[in-house]
This record gives sequence, C-alpha cells and structure tokens, in this order.
Amino acid sequence: MATPASQPPLSGAPKRKPPGRFRRPSRAPRIRSLGLPPRPARPGRRFAIGAAALVLVAAGGAAGWAINDATESETVPSAPAPPVFRSPDAPPAEVAEELGFPEFATRNTTRIAGPDATAIAAATALAVRPSTGGVEGPAAVAVVDLADWATALAATSLAADPIGIPLLLSSHDQVPGFTADAISELGPRGSAATHQAQIYRIGDVAVPSGYKVVDVNGEGSAELAASIDKLRGRLSVRHPEHIVIVGSSHPEYGLPAGGWSALSGDAILLSDQKKLPKPTADALARHPDVPVYVLASPNDVSDDVLKEIGKGREITERITGPGPVSSAISFARYSDDATDFGWDINFPGHGFVVLNLGRPSDAAAAAGLSGSGAPGPTLLTDSPTEIPQPLQEFLLDNQPGFENDPTKALFNHLWVIGDSGAISVDFQAQADALLNLTRISTGSGEPDFLGPKPGTPEHEHSSAKKSR
Repeated sequence: MATPASQPPLSGAPKRKPPGRFRRPSRAPRIRSLGLPPRPARPGRRFAIGAAALVLVAAGGAAGWAINDATESETVPSAPAPPVFRSPDAPPAEVAEELGFPEFATRNTTRIAGPDATAIAAATALAVRPSTGGVEGPAAVAVVDLADWATALAATSLAADPIGIPLLLSSHDQVPGFTADAISELGPRGSAATHQAQIYRIGDVAVPSGYKVVDVNGEGSAELAASIDKLRGRLSVRHPEHIVIVGSSHPEYGLPAGGWSALSGDAILLSDQKKLPKPTADALARHPDVPVYVLASPNDVSDDVLKEIGKGREITERITGPGPVSSAISFARYSDDATDFGWDINFPGHGFVVLNLGRPSDAAAAAGLSGSGAPGPTLLTDSPTEIPQPLQEFLLDNQPGFENDPTKALFNHLWVIGDSGAISVDFQAQADALLNLTRISTGSGEPDFLGPKPGTPEHEHSSAKKSR
C-alpha cells in the first residue's frame, strides 16, 4: 500500500542485502541522527486467558548449589510433566467464557497474559522452548531482577543463537511461583558450552535451589549490561556484530531493542542522558570496530554523548521518531545494507510483538518471541484500547494480500503482550482485521476483498459479502 502523504518515504534508505554477510564499511566515519519516517510498502497463575488455567506441576526442591559457594548437590532436578490446559465443568451459559476466545487468540493474534512481567517471561520461555515430547530443553536459563527493566533488556542477547538461554524474572528475596515453575518445567541441564551452569543469576536476585548457578555481577544496570556482554562473548566465543545503546533513565524509546537482540545476539548497553557511564565506555572500547546504533531520543542520550560514542568509530547512528510508538516503527522499518543491521519490515510475511509502553519490563519478558518462530519486531502502543494511528498505518502498509490463490500468500501474526488491562480485546480485534489476508485486484476498479477493506468496520461490508 502507498505510504500516507503525511509521512513521506525515507530518502536514500539503505537496501537490504542477502542475509548472512557482514562486512566493515570502508568509508569515512559517519554520525547521524535519523528521524525515520515510514518507507513505502513493497508489492491467578494462568498462562492462558479466560477461565482456562495452565497447570504447572512443580518438581520437588533439591539442595542448593552456587558457584561462589563451591558446594554441589548430588542430584539435579529433572524436568517434570508438561503443563496442561484444564477447564473445570461449567454451565452451558459460561462455555464461551471458558473457551477464552477471542481474548486468548484470534485468527491472526495470540495473547500472552499475566499479572506482571514475571508471568509473561515464564510463558514466553515455555512457548519458545517447549521441553516435552522428547524435545530437549535449554542448557541454562538467565534470571534477572523484575524491577530492573534495563538489565533485563540487556540480557535478551543471551536468548539468541548459538546460546539460546531463556530469560526469567525474579525478586531479591523470593523466587516467584511462575519463575520456579518455569525453571522446573524447562529442566535446564547444563552443558559443556555453559560449563555445566544451569542458571545465570544476573544481579542480586533469588533463584531456586538445586541448580548449578553462575553469578553475573555489577554495580548498577550499566555495569550489569557490560557484564552480560562479557558473558555472551565467553559463551559464543565471538564479538557482537552490532551494539545497541539505549537510555537508562527512560525506557520508552529503547524497548524495541530487546526483540532485535533476542534474534541477533547484538549487545545492548546503557547510557545516561548527559554522560556515558564508564562500564559502557569500557565495553565500547572492547569492540572498537563494531557499528553502534542508538535507540534513544536526544532527551535520553544527548547529541554530545552520541558524538562521544562515535569517536574513532566508523558507524554510529541514532534511530528514532517523533514519539515512542513512531520510533518503534522506524526501527522496524530500518535496515543498513553495509552492516546487515535492522528488521527491514516493509512487506508482509512477518511476526510482530505488541506491548503497552507503560509496562517496560514486558519488553524483555516477551523478547524471545521476536527471536524465534516467525521473527519480528517489538511494536508499542500508548493506548490499551485503540491502535495508535502510526501503528495502524504500519500494519496497513504490511497487510498481506493475494491475487488468485490465498494458500500461496504471505501471512502476518501478532503476539499481544499483557492482560486486557494492558491491551484490550477491542485493540486485539482491530489488529486482527489489519493483519488479515485480503484479495488484491490486478484490474481496474475496487479490489475484491475477502474480508473488510483495511480500516473499514466489518458490518459495512455485510451486504457485499452476501452478494458474493
């Protein structure tokens, strides 16, 4: 679809090159601040919704083991029976509510709900790494402080290949039930690659006993993010191909970095608005040839700090928009052919993740969905009930279509993150309509849509459907 006239195409936007290639540019250093408009489109404990409950069978606890304590238990807990969906007997009048639709899922959306990001992280880990039916679970999991959105965002890089460590959340004094149940279900076994570690404890958080634990330490989020970068380097035995900088004081602009990092393994580092923290500066010095992309407004990371980051570096770019919602879309559309960086979402056939920017910890909790299955960017909404106009236009630009055979079309899918208080069922239904496959016309006149014309209510097309 054509880009709206109010949002002109990006001039000189880099084209996507074939995946799998990475080369250093041989040109003069560049430091740019990109305010990117959209480009034209190319032709209780419950992980389920409603009354359906996800029942997790927890394994019995075992004696604790921590690498700093140098004491090891004799046994390692094995993965318990898989979770099952169970609906209690209900009167016929409540059957629709018991089914959980459309809140749980529609034809083009699936919701992961929960009372907080702890539940969402646990559900995401189980969705991404279903460790049952003979499918081997992850070697290890990472556990981060629920209250520290910035460190959790940095830890999303551990979810990417070749490491594949799911992210879970905890508190300082107690392991949440969702987290304990998810670890028990995933059954992290340790491996040679993790030096037999089963849990990476990032910062001062509680973890279940009975597992071999490796502590990742640091004073504050910036130092913890730098420590995570070192850990990933040890586990993957390679430097990141790109570095993403986000502002540490305001999360809104940086939240989409988590999904990208979970796919690419790129390091996420933190900066203050007027000063580059020393741990971040030291981490950048370890990677002098790595391109840096800044997902922060000048109010979060100043232009002076941007210049400091770019000293002696060939590529340092700011990717942003007029607000957090638009900025996430700019990042989703962006690509740099010189470094193979960016989603380049300008055509249908993708997965998407949408979350309420008022719940920043949800971004890290759900990041694993962006890096697996049908990968796709993190999108944001500032309204729980209505799709913001920039997001609506983005989904319309990338709406899938077909001419003759719908079975050969590309399809989109959206993960909705949070309960109906974070993103309502009305919002979900609107998104479902914008994502739906539609017939496109090759001749003159109006297209013959299988469903409602994008952006038009379903009831206005009821007579047209009957005539067909």
